[in-house]
Amino acid sequence: MPEVDLDFPRHWVEFPDPDNPDVVLFRCDLTWLTSNWTCIYGNGCKGVIAESPDAGCCALGAHFTDREDRDRVADAVKRLTPAEWEHHAEGRGRRWLERDEEGVWKTRVFGNACIFSNSAGFPGGMGCALHALAAREDVEPLTTKPDVCWQLPISRSYEKVTRDDGTEVLVVTVTEFTRRNWGAGGHALDWYCSGNTEAHIASRPVYESSRAELVELMGEQAYEVLREHCRTREAILMAARRPKPAGRHGGQPVFIDIAALAVHPADQR
Repeated sequence: MPEVDLDFPRHWVEFPDPDNPDVVLFRCDLTWLTSNWTCIYGNGCKGVIAESPDAGCCALGAHFTDREDRDRVADAVKRLTPAEWEHHAEGRGRRWLERDEEGVWKTRVFGNACIFSNSAGFPGGMGCALHALAAREDVEPLTTKPDVCWQLPISRSYEKVTRDDGTEVLVVTVTEFTRRNWGAGGHALDWYCSGNTEAHIASRPVYESSRAELVELMGEQAYEVLREHCRTREAILMAARRPKPAGRHGGQPVFIDIAALAVHPADQR
């Protein structure tokens, strides 16, 4: 099935950050977070660049959010071995880094993918070497990979809002990282997973499968509030999918329009 349109109805919820209720307001996309998307790398992923399908979304290299992000990855790189990193020799020292055309640091593109992307024939396994390192060390991949890599396809953005009473609040939006989030080049990607039905096949919703990432992005207490909102939405969806029986005085069963509940159009459930 073709990739769904970028614009469709979404179900949002807003709630104050339990850790900073007067300062931070979370705005969360329940349509995305309760969808059944999952990463299908190595299991049907076509890659964002047609010429590099085995690279998945790693064909372009990864930009760093800040110095802390880059330093954390640099520490992880020092722990990589040739057995788990195909391009270990080429990336030694700081040769795994490069600057883009605007002078911003990113992971180097070597061949047709990020230098940390192991090819399909590599004995140590295809895929991200930094992800393999996390598996070896039994830690979450968010501790070894660049921020943009472990967050994808979750998007977190910030907006400072001045309310009518003059108070200021930081609105933190958590939603789907769509093609638009890639910037001007996003529309030129040959394939992208979050809006494709092929990737909406998980048995667990995003808010559960990406718990570690969401806790890192929001904090433990805020995640617990989000989880309750997601569970309430799921209960409503489950009830809506069951026709309500006719009343004692006859009549037809009552059906609720699922579309009105803003289900992600790529979902297969």
